[in-house]
Amino acid sequence: MKVIQSAALLRESLQKERQYNRQIGFVPTMGALHDGHINLADRCVSENDISVVSIFVNPTQFNDKRDLDTYPRTLDTDCALLERAGCDYVFAPSVEEMYPVPDTRVFDFGRVSQVMEGAARPGHFNGVAQIVSKLFAAVEPINAYFGEKDFQQIAVVRELVKQLKLPVVIRSCPTLREADGLAMSSRNTRLNVEQRRKAPLIARTLKESTGLTAAKSVQEVINYVVDTVNSDPVMRVEYYEIVDEATLKPVHRWSDSDHIVGCITVFCGEVRLIDNIRYDNKTYANRNT
Repeated sequence: MKVIQSAALLRESLQKERQYNRQIGFVPTMGALHDGHINLADRCVSENDISVVSIFVNPTQFNDKRDLDTYPRTLDTDCALLERAGCDYVFAPSVEEMYPVPDTRVFDFGRVSQVMEGAARPGHFNGVAQIVSKLFAAVEPINAYFGEKDFQQIAVVRELVKQLKLPVVIRSCPTLREADGLAMSSRNTRLNVEQRRKAPLIARTLKESTGLTAAKSVQEVINYVVDTVNSDPVMRVEYYEIVDEATLKPVHRWSDSDHIVGCITVFCGEVRLIDNIRYDNKTYANRNT
């Protein structure tokens, strides 16, 4: 496995691979890798001839400097995990390498980047688009892999690919969870013992809410999730929205969409955790609520 810091050197190396008609797959990460990331890497390795994983904590997608400063950085450990997974290249650039000059591009993705995370973290998705477009330009992958825990981010990246007419297929992969249901996240390492014990309440409540749709309206289910999570003094729900999977428009009745997703962000102490769950519309007894 080769670890490369230079975008120019990465392009040169991958161009040599393309001379042999090797298909390149790519997994963008911010490091502090966990089993969810390794699952993405495993899939990338199995479905492509050459696998590339980037490790870069992107400053332009953080609207809270404290969050940027405290984001875990474990490059040596990450590289060891990726080598065991069979990855071919790790791209680990510096901030100066990716942003030799300020990136002033402003993207317009419409609603998919304006609601939920977009509303809570102004500028976040513009920063995501900046770095993902730079990484795609450096790697030029055929396939790129993203975890469904960052559900809204996938919608934004798909729109980015569409707008820029990039020849890359976005592959979404199911969220991996700990044994107690907590969605795997690099931020989980920042939870103290009590917070880590209580954090699975988020996933448990989401799962329980899927059994309420036959009897309760969309708003009643939202209220149930928010009230249940907020009942623990360690937790504070920033938002919980039930939306159409494709448009991210709010669903007001279960009959409004055939593909419904609930998206939540919760502060567990000072650690911001996200999760989501799908609602199977075939189970709804009352289609008018």
